[in-house]
Amino acid sequence: MGQIFPRNANLLARLSIFASLLLIAEIALITAVYFRSNYFRQINVAVEQPVAFSHQIHADNLGIDCRYCHVSVNQSYFANIPATETCMTCHSQILTYSPNLALVVESYETGLPILWETVHKVPDFVYFNHAIHVNKGVGCSTCHGQVNEMPVVWQTQAFYMGWCLNCHRNPEEYLRPRDEVYNMEYVQPANQTALGQQLVAEYGVMHPDQLTNCWVCHR
Repeated sequence: MGQIFPRNANLLARLSIFASLLLIAEIALITAVYFRSNYFRQINVAVEQPVAFSHQIHADNLGIDCRYCHVSVNQSYFANIPATETCMTCHSQILTYSPNLALVVESYETGLPILWETVHKVPDFVYFNHAIHVNKGVGCSTCHGQVNEMPVVWQTQAFYMGWCLNCHRNPEEYLRPRDEVYNMEYVQPANQTALGQQLVAEYGVMHPDQLTNCWVCHR
C-alpha cells in the first residue's frame, strides 16, 4: 500500500506545531502588554464627571486646601468624596443658580448623592490605607500628580506593585515634612536623602524589610 502522506509531511507538521506555539506566545505577550498599558489603565485620560468640577479653579485659583473637601484623608483608609453640603457651604451664596450647579442643588434639596466617577483605582486584592501615607509624609502630588492644575481630574500613575515598591524600598527619597504634604507646589530639596532619613526616624516609618513584606498590602 502506498504512502498516504508525502515524506515532507512530518516537517510540515513540526513547523505547524512550532508556528502554533509561537502564535500562542505572541498572543500572551500582546495581552500582557495591553493590560499593563496606559491605554488600558486610562492613564492621563480626563474622567468626565456628572458635575463639571474644576480642581484647577478651586485648589489653584482659589487656594482651597485639599482637606476642606477631602476631610478624611489623614483619618481614614480612604479619601472621601465630599458631601453635597460641603459644596453648598460656599455655593449657597456663590453661583447658586448657575446651570453648572443644577445637579448639586438638586442633590442638596433631595438628599440623593451625586454619582461621581472613580478616578484613582486600586485593585480589590490590595489593602491601601490613605491616612497612614499622609501621616508618614507622603505628599498628595506624589501619587495624584498636580491635581491643582487639572480642570478635569485624571490618573497620572498606574499604581503597579513595582511603582509602590520603589517608595517602600526607599521611603527616604519620597517623604516630605507633614506641613508640606498638601502643598501642591512642593519641590524636593537638594538634601532630600538626608531629610528623608530624618523623617523616616521621626515619623516611625517601618524598615524597608517590613515595608516590602507581602502582608503589608495583601491581607
